[in-house]
Amino acid sequence: MNVELNGRLTEKLSPVSGEGRNGRWEKQEFIIETDDQYPKKICISVWNDKLSMLENIVDGDVIKVSVNIESREYNSRWYTDIRAWRIERDSDEGSLPPPEDLPPPDLENVEGDLPF
Repeated sequence: MNVELNGRLTEKLSPVSGEGRNGRWEKQEFIIETDDQYPKKICISVWNDKLSMLENIVDGDVIKVSVNIESREYNSRWYTDIRAWRIERDSDEGSLPPPEDLPPPDLENVEGDLPF
């Protein structure tokens, strides 16, 4: 099941690693808090080569996370895993950059459409 979650990064947990039957693995979990009417905290994991997605994300960033949700049974107990496969920092589309970042107006190529 593929889902997109939006929220504010509240914590990055320390990476953990180990050795399994398929070789070496590495995992890092992080917590986001949704901006719903009743905010929820969600623990999401990234595995192996996907850990680099968290490098430029800091606590407080608003992010959109694409995840796969999967449950599995082990010894008559069910475990649910929420794995991120894409993380995007939420950008304010439609907001203007600061005035110092705007290019200067090109006054020489202005058409004569002024009313005076």
